[in-house]
Amino acid sequence: MPLFRQRSYQKELLDRNDIPFEDIKRNMQELDFINRKLGGHDITLDGIVGLIKGQMHFNSKLSIVEIGSGGGDNLRAIRNWAERIHLPVQLKGIDINSECIAYARQLKRNRGIEFILSDYKEVFFDEKPDIIFSSLFCHHFTEEELVFMLQWMQQNSRIGFFINDLHRHWLAYYSIKLLTNFFSKSYLVKNDAPLSVQRGFTRKEWNSIFQEAGIHNFNCKWRWAFRWLLTSANATE
Repeated sequence: MPLFRQRSYQKELLDRNDIPFEDIKRNMQELDFINRKLGGHDITLDGIVGLIKGQMHFNSKLSIVEIGSGGGDNLRAIRNWAERIHLPVQLKGIDINSECIAYARQLKRNRGIEFILSDYKEVFFDEKPDIIFSSLFCHHFTEEELVFMLQWMQQNSRIGFFINDLHRHWLAYYSIKLLTNFFSKSYLVKNDAPLSVQRGFTRKEWNSIFQEAGIHNFNCKWRWAFRWLLTSANATE
């Protein structure tokens, strides 16, 4: 029986660089399903709304960048939402995995979204995006790596950044293990989904990481189903 007092540092299968394209594709499709059915996309949209509420200092298009963008399902959800409310947006996804980027670029549903193959740390912006975010990305990293990531997101965004990621909890672990064993046809999802929960964070751990990064202006909200929404707004320019 796994323990949940401490994070697991076991690498997920998706972190390997030898996964065949068809397996990556299936994994991305099922992650989209999970995000839609368990409210992950709603949390992402709430992160955007929380940052732009009352803000008027973005350009004619609200520019949003996702790091660790995978197959682009989060960015699609943002685009569809923005179209419904008539909000002009410019969307970019960054991912280091060439198979994820290849899959995202080939999807017609990802029209109007730019995808960049790169380590996020090596991307240079001619103009800072208004918002940078990540979803189900941070749990892939160590605490030390996350300190740098938070600082990078703060320094490279104009309005601010947010994180949508997993709460490490025994109920979340056994629930997703049961669900994926029932519906998933991806060995990646069956292995990585419960392991992702073990690699997730508690509120106390997030508070410590933000403090270590020197970022004191942030909010941490628990969201169903066992997610954290962390937002940090920059000072108005």
